Amino acid sequence: MKTLLAAVLFLVSTHVLADGLGKSVIYKEKDTELEGYLAETPIKKKKVPGFIVVHDWMGLSDDNKQEVEKLADKGAVALAVDIYGKGVRPKNTEEASKTAGIYKKDRALLKERIKAGYKLLLDNKKVDPKKIVVLGYCFGGMTALDLARTGAELAGVVTYHGNLDSVDAKEAKNIKAKVLVLHGAIDPYVPATQVDAFQKEMDEAKVDYQLVKYSGAVHSFTNKKAGSDISKGAAYNAVADARARKQFDSFIAEILAL
Repeated sequence: MKTLLAAVLFLVSTHVLADGLGKSVIYKEKDTELEGYLAETPIKKKKVPGFIVVHDWMGLSDDNKQEVEKLADKGAVALAVDIYGKGVRPKNTEEASKTAGIYKKDRALLKERIKAGYKLLLDNKKVDPKKIVVLGYCFGGMTALDLARTGAELAGVVTYHGNLDSVDAKEAKNIKAKVLVLHGAIDPYVPATQVDAFQKEMDEAKVDYQLVKYSGAVHSFTNKKAGSDISKGAAYNAVADARARKQFDSFIAEILAL
């Protein structure tokens, strides 16, 4: 009963964010300094759920910071990670493409960067290690899945219009989490061939996953800054965004009530 009530916290709309929930945190992956953003719940409990939010190809953003503050206000410890490194924040899509490309080509490095953030959250004494969820957007969705493929002890993985490709499909056998993929049905950047390969990968590894497709939605459908022109391949879709957020709430209630 107590776990169910804890899960319900994430279905309640946030009114006003409590002051002082978030702060910048410096952590390292080997010798590289990373600058994330950590927010902790004001609710006094021995152990609470932990969330990792992974940015898109533009790097850690104010939207990511606001999201972890909202999660903290609902009863969690939440960390917006930094994959690129302290001070590395692309100014435009050209820079973002080059920077993200480094990690798309070197998935081993990508995994080390996200594992550093995971360890930071795991070391937080407030966090229940059995209730950690990682979620990401676009590039961040790929990163979230790659963390799960390392065998990290996660309760759940959520991708919003994330890249679904893998370097080695056999790594899926390491996934211990339940997986929720929220996908634009006509996303040209994550085409049907990639989606089919992902499903085959998950099915063969017997991963507990859900794949939800939103009709008429392309890449970046949750990003209001993406505009509305779907011919560009990336555009905001208010209906898909709202449905995805509800799907996320339902998924969190399920996995936190285990």
